[in-house]
Amino acid sequence: MRGGVLDVNQLFDRRHPKTPMDKTVQISQQLEGQPLTIGPGFSALTFREKRFDGMMDPLVMVDHYNMTMPTFGAHPHAGLSAVSVLFEDSKGALHNRDSLGNDVDLMPGDLYWLKAGAGVIHDESPRPGAHTHGLQIFVNLPSAIRTSAPAALHVKSANIPCYQNKGARIRVVLGNTNGVFGHHSPALPMTILDGQLESDSAFTHELLEGENAWLYVVSGELEMHIQGTNIDLAEGQSIALSCVGAETNQVLTLSNTSTQWVHFALFVAEPIREAFVQQGPFVMGSLAEIQQVNADYAAGKFGNLT
Repeated sequence: MRGGVLDVNQLFDRRHPKTPMDKTVQISQQLEGQPLTIGPGFSALTFREKRFDGMMDPLVMVDHYNMTMPTFGAHPHAGLSAVSVLFEDSKGALHNRDSLGNDVDLMPGDLYWLKAGAGVIHDESPRPGAHTHGLQIFVNLPSAIRTSAPAALHVKSANIPCYQNKGARIRVVLGNTNGVFGHHSPALPMTILDGQLESDSAFTHELLEGENAWLYVVSGELEMHIQGTNIDLAEGQSIALSCVGAETNQVLTLSNTSTQWVHFALFVAEPIREAFVQQGPFVMGSLAEIQQVNADYAAGKFGNLT
């Protein structure tokens, strides 16, 4: 998503600070999403990495969105992965096309990971009458593979394994948790969990030393516990964690002490820890590289939708 005219005001160059080697887990402030509306058919809460002191890395941006009408049209991507996680309460199909030749309907609960690399054209539009509810994510790429060949992964909901235990139901969209293994991304390794907790239930996930995590509460209220710290998170709030420098693995516990179900999403990966520049749907290592991918796109080097 996020096509259209590129705006130089969207440009920023952020170098992530190194986490002090103090053997503790670093925890960001808990933050609410910023409202975003585009036209009559798209609304979202949006989260940007610059608000999380480098601990959202390798995520660049996450939108928790609802879309009922075509909004973005065909648009380019380069230097990043554009990822769509559809929640199971979506209605109908999201028509997904890209210049790799993929033309599929994404259904409730599906994942689509598009590694743009050197450049692709992409389009996602709800079918008539559909209501898409989910997350759209921009994931940074290491400079070593930023201009590599594009690739895509579509995982249907029926092929996403679940971890279930005492009121916890966790869809392992990518990666693994508690001995349950999902698919691998076509770019860097990442675990994406789409979880639900009944009242008075809990879920634990082991964060490895060197990993970052980003946690978002889709609905309900959640209590997070790690390394002796308890933090309450409300619906629409998020928080980032870094185990870079923690020296040992850490157990993250998520608990639902309310009377209502809670729905959350958890992203876990090693940070890239490289400076980057973002301009709209492009992420590169420098402004000169941004200018080059703009020129490549204008020259038709990203291909076409069929």
